[in-house]
Amino acid sequence: MKVAVYIGIGRTGDGLDARVEKLLADFRDAGTEVCVIDEGVDLTGCDFLLSIGGDGTFLAASAMSVQSGVPVVGVNLGRVGFLSENRPEVVAEALLSGDYVVEERSVLEVSLPDGNVFWPYAFNEFTVHRSGAAMLGVDVDIDGVSLPTYWADGLILSTSSGSTAYSLSAGGPIVLPDARVLTLTPIAPHNLNIRPLVVPDSATVRFRVHSRDAKVVFTADNRSLEVSDGAEMEMRVAQFSLKRVRLNCSDFINALTEKLFWGEDVRNIK
Repeated sequence: MKVAVYIGIGRTGDGLDARVEKLLADFRDAGTEVCVIDEGVDLTGCDFLLSIGGDGTFLAASAMSVQSGVPVVGVNLGRVGFLSENRPEVVAEALLSGDYVVEERSVLEVSLPDGNVFWPYAFNEFTVHRSGAAMLGVDVDIDGVSLPTYWADGLILSTSSGSTAYSLSAGGPIVLPDARVLTLTPIAPHNLNIRPLVVPDSATVRFRVHSRDAKVVFTADNRSLEVSDGAEMEMRVAQFSLKRVRLNCSDFINALTEKLFWGEDVRNIK
């Protein structure tokens, strides 16, 4: 077995965090080849890509994973972590013993106006944001059917995997990761009667932005660029997916209750 390791959180002035050192030692003691890598490294011949840090680190690692087809494993050294949910103490034993499953998670792709050089994929979400003080208007159509214009600070199109990320903070619904849907969630909307909207992941979604500011910010997960007022973008689920390793000891509902205190109520104490 050969394991590539991408470390976002876990480095100290003296080297690596002790938990990371122990994880790598567990693999090496079992005869596994371990390579600590940077972004852009060729992963040919690797069996797994370990993302060590938080969900931001996982998003950076996911770009390498989808380009190489190597399954990515999230190892959590951050604060919350829905993508990087695994404690470093359990990862080596689970992978070495085969106590895991490889999930196929949806990836979004976007067509942007000509001239924008940008890696056009996202695992969690695409968003448009105002760049200045002026409110943003976003015209949306889904498979050619127009929706009422969103007047807001911005608009999020998220995958089911991204429902616990930016969309959740903006009031969007929690979606189980294996649900085949996309969610439209406005950011600070100025429409009193607007709500998040769930659409099938087979849909093609188009945004057209207009603002009194000359530029609008477009983001793909943790990357961003500026587009011009009036720009149009077309988004859909990509023809490939992200291979994400889920350890059998991991559970999405338990993660909600433990990390976000979902259902926290004195009546629910067991």
